[in-house]
Amino acid sequence: MTKPILVIKFGTASITHENGELDESVIAAIAEQVAAVHADYNVVLVSSGAVAAGKKHLKAYNGTISERKAAAAIGNPVLLNRYSHYFSAYGIAIAQSLCERQHFSNRNQFLQLKKTYEELWASGIIPIANENDVVSDVELKFSDNDELATLIAVGFGASLLLFSTSVAGVLDKEGKIVPQIDEIDEAAFALADRKKSSLGLGGMVSKLTFARLATRMGIGVVIFGISTPHGISLAIEGKTGTRCLAQTRSNMPARKKWLASGSLVTGRLQVDAGAEQALKKRRSLLAVGVIGVLEKFECGEVFEIVDENEQVIAVARAKVSSEVLASGNKAQNIEVAHADDIVLL
Repeated sequence: MTKPILVIKFGTASITHENGELDESVIAAIAEQVAAVHADYNVVLVSSGAVAAGKKHLKAYNGTISERKAAAAIGNPVLLNRYSHYFSAYGIAIAQSLCERQHFSNRNQFLQLKKTYEELWASGIIPIANENDVVSDVELKFSDNDELATLIAVGFGASLLLFSTSVAGVLDKEGKIVPQIDEIDEAAFALADRKKSSLGLGGMVSKLTFARLATRMGIGVVIFGISTPHGISLAIEGKTGTRCLAQTRSNMPARKKWLASGSLVTGRLQVDAGAEQALKKRRSLLAVGVIGVLEKFECGEVFEIVDENEQVIAVARAKVSSEVLASGNKAQNIEVAHADDIVLL
């Protein structure tokens, strides 16, 4: 696509009142601001709010899994109807994109999703993505829509990812906005308020977690407040909220970006310092450098590689199962993962 890709995520708390009702003034503002930049970007909106919009129609709603699914079934068309109404004033059509985790973990399905979005963009249509809560398996759900937005941004090669929140950005200990974060490290996470909205699933920790992945994949991220006048345009320009700078990994091949972000991680392996250094030199992972299997995986599945302090340093696609490693085959120095199937994080 000739235009850069812009992904904007709106959380439940961003677009609803405290009672869960959709805040139409916010949705109207979103449509106005996105319409103003629509000609310059291929836009994807990732919007929560379906469950909040639908739960009032259920008797004695208590938030069980089945009730959330039912609320989403009710709320999805309500949410999309309001977006469609306000975007139509600018001659812009929108499309619904209900996603499941498997659409990203299976590369063929992911490529089909990408092709669909490209068809929509070619006609000037804005896809609005949300998790398909009605049928998503509880074990294979996105952690929240921050993750979904990040997977779309990384997988599609977005130039910018915006996280809209109910606060003005990442705040320091004195409650002032941190204008820029060069690298999302422990110091950055220490700033995050561990609390989360009563309406949403995420929070600042979630946003920083996925912002870290996006920036490491070469994508700039801005965390900004939905109530900021002209906030979307200002966030694009880096003039509001907290800017998280992209790291120098933008030349990573598309397949490796998908592997690092979209693949469904099933296992975990701990390696020693020697193996860690070999990985940093872009070498394959050999069994001799494995300390132990922390979570099992099968041949062909994706697993995390952690260092001696159990910090995640990479993801990889397995050439052998964890059972083979556990059976004491280190002496054979078998290849656990080829260098082409390892992505450093």
